[in-house]
Amino acid sequence: MTGAFDRAWQISLWRIACLFVVALVIGILLDAIGLTLFAASVAVLAYGLWRMRQLYRWLAGRSRRAPVDDDGIWGATYRLLARRQRSEIARKRRLLRLLRAFRTTAAALPDATVVLADDGAILWFNTAATRLLGLSYPHDVGGHFSNLVRSPRVTAWLDTDGSENLLDIPAPTDDAIRLGLRLIPYAEGQRLLVARDMSKLMQLEQVRRDFVANVSHELRTPLTVVHGYLDLIEPDQLPELEPILAELRGQSRRMTQIVEDLLTLSRLEAQDSLPQERVAMGAMLRTLKREADALSQGRHTVTVESSTDVDVLGSTKELHSAFSNLVTNAVRYTPAGGQIRIQWLARGHEPVFAVSDTGQGIAPAHLPRITERFYRVSTSRSRDSGGTGLGLSIVKHVLQLHQARLTIDSEVGVGSTFSCVFGVERALEPAAIGDEA
Repeated sequence: MTGAFDRAWQISLWRIACLFVVALVIGILLDAIGLTLFAASVAVLAYGLWRMRQLYRWLAGRSRRAPVDDDGIWGATYRLLARRQRSEIARKRRLLRLLRAFRTTAAALPDATVVLADDGAILWFNTAATRLLGLSYPHDVGGHFSNLVRSPRVTAWLDTDGSENLLDIPAPTDDAIRLGLRLIPYAEGQRLLVARDMSKLMQLEQVRRDFVANVSHELRTPLTVVHGYLDLIEPDQLPELEPILAELRGQSRRMTQIVEDLLTLSRLEAQDSLPQERVAMGAMLRTLKREADALSQGRHTVTVESSTDVDVLGSTKELHSAFSNLVTNAVRYTPAGGQIRIQWLARGHEPVFAVSDTGQGIAPAHLPRITERFYRVSTSRSRDSGGTGLGLSIVKHVLQLHQARLTIDSEVGVGSTFSCVFGVERALEPAAIGDEA
């Protein structure tokens, strides 16, 4: 392309040179060299200005005439601009087709999709947003999402970074429809809000919860009867069957514990809130120490450390259940001679309950799923320890009801630390003497 432009430039220079040569000959013949050279200069300038005017009108779309087709610099410029213009038009058409295809696809999605500006203004939404969120096109474009979808939970969620999905939100158009909201960074200064109808999934989840609760409840009575009859058999009555009876008693107790843990989980899942009371952490730590010593039977060194005197706002019963599960796991999965440390401390302004052990540790691959019900790091190890596989699930649900979180630090062969981190709003200053109920 550079070679073609150079040739066009040379052709134009030759044309100008020829014009001035002719003007010079005419000036010599007429004895008016200066006048003819001036006239030639004016002609060259006028021609350039006329070509520039044509170029401007063509670029501005005021003229549809084809570019000048000659071999000079103006012809080369026209052809270059024409090629770029055709390329730009083709690119815009491709983008327009992609945009139309995107809008058609987005409009067909069953999930409500809304493009929001950083300030919450609605820039665009699909058809499903009308059905699930009650938005009306084009009236609601430009409106603030929180003003159109009135929900305190949604407003508070949008004010955060939206990294956590928001579940179980009633649809503005129908309270029977339950929505799950997700916020995705979309472009600079924009966010994509996706609302999905979760009604059927939540109904299935409720069916599962009811099934587990009902089955667990129905199993409780026959297991109690079996366990009771086994305890009635004295060892000296059937000495030859004592090993078998001992195994039956152990498995019966384990099945009973599984049923009780399932019922506890079902109860926690059905609760939206817990009693809000002062949980005296000093008494809680002493109780946990006694339970750990009783379970360990002197096989471990159990220590308690408390570096803060704040208490926690929550449910004493449920928090004791969660903390006790962590302490029990530490005792069960730590070999004899190991150390177990129970801590109550403050990280910054957040109160933290932590249980550390010198057990086998957990590989990093298992940590994301360790709180799932019945998830086993090692089947043989869990069977030997007598665990039900539900303890950490109970811990997770109890902490969620307290707006707290569970963090796990573990290294294989070194040990593990399970920490329950509470929000600052849960911390209570020590009660004055005589104030404790």
